[in-house]
Amino acid sequence: MKWLAWNESKFAMRIVLAVGLLLAALSARAELVIEITQGVDNPTAIAVVPFAWHGAGAAPEDIAGVVDSDLSRSGQFSPVNRSDMLGLPSTEKEVFYRDWRAIQSEYLLIGRVSVTDQMRIEYDLFDVLRQKKVYSGVELGPASEARMLGHRVSDKIYQQLTGIRGAFATRLLYIAVTRVQGGKDYYRLTLADSDGARPIVLLESREPVLAPTWSPDGREIAYVSFETNRPAIFRQNLQTGAREQLTNFKGLNSSPSWSPDGRTMAMVLSKDGSPDIYLMDLITKKLTRVTRHYAIDTEPSWMSDGKSLLFTSDRGGKPQIYRYTLASGQTERLTYEGSYNARARVAQDGRNVVMVHQQNGDFHIALLDLVTNRVQILTSTELDESPSIAPNGSMLLYATKYAGRGILAAVSVDGGVKFRLPAREGDVREPAWSPYMSR
Repeated sequence: MKWLAWNESKFAMRIVLAVGLLLAALSARAELVIEITQGVDNPTAIAVVPFAWHGAGAAPEDIAGVVDSDLSRSGQFSPVNRSDMLGLPSTEKEVFYRDWRAIQSEYLLIGRVSVTDQMRIEYDLFDVLRQKKVYSGVELGPASEARMLGHRVSDKIYQQLTGIRGAFATRLLYIAVTRVQGGKDYYRLTLADSDGARPIVLLESREPVLAPTWSPDGREIAYVSFETNRPAIFRQNLQTGAREQLTNFKGLNSSPSWSPDGRTMAMVLSKDGSPDIYLMDLITKKLTRVTRHYAIDTEPSWMSDGKSLLFTSDRGGKPQIYRYTLASGQTERLTYEGSYNARARVAQDGRNVVMVHQQNGDFHIALLDLVTNRVQILTSTELDESPSIAPNGSMLLYATKYAGRGILAAVSVDGGVKFRLPAREGDVREPAWSPYMSR
């Protein structure tokens, strides 16, 4: 871990901004590949039959393939291989339960896809053992968003079978780094689907880009860029590409974090001395200083109710997690287990906090239960950092090292499901999982 190792760095940046898809070659460099390494014991067997296509030419997307991949990636389902299917029904009258019992499938998903002015996906879920239909749904949207529509189908099926809202129809931000001839790195702020597909490069630089984060409505992002002679915080609208520089103070300008209501941004500034936490009103740009300490206070993260902030501080001698309550102005230390705890991120339930935790000299991702104060180590790799939790609280992403490269990895909050997301080329780091996206 690098404890503010870049706080005195000075960079000159060349930037290319883009909204929409860039050149295919550019996007391919940032594309992630999914490698499932661990799932739950006895995953639920489900047959996702290729959805029938009602239209001219070939279907624009294999919707069933998207759903199959999503459910498999969750680690809780074991989709049936298409080659093992004894039939390819697309309507209820074509379903013969004996065919699916014969291959030990517990559930069956069928569907139909058509396009007129927009894409229409109709789908039905059957309980094979009880021999009954248990759910039907319809998804509508532009054909250009076929993959996202498939993710929405996955969300509905996942919720129906687990009772937990799915998070497949969300997006990821991450930094992709590639080295070119001469040893100079390219940094690409990249936006992708939750499975790493359809990467879009939002920002390209020959110097580092840091700390991407989402607005609570998923329409904007913020990040740290070095396009001046000092780090600065920018916000950017994903639809229009318009962006705004929020800070340009001497010293540190880092760790942006949107409040749950979207009106305020917490950040770290050192303009008045030591790095401290400040709040910026995003309309008036008025700053309010939250912490005043000679130690390093950094990495603010809002509690889900917006009434308090978690942050990292070494005011006790080593980096630990603290909570600042806005109404009272009181600060309390939350972590005591271990000599290093940092980069806290809070689940929507307001109870679970993921963080970087040092154990036996290695840096792992851990889960802190704020009710019981229990700390659970979730990862077994050595250099884990930058955790980001899914909006449904079931999975988290983090950056780590594997086979000598920087990759993203994911783990469920109970530690039972794990997968890796290396890039096809270069390193990836600093993931940020989006909130639920508005349609």
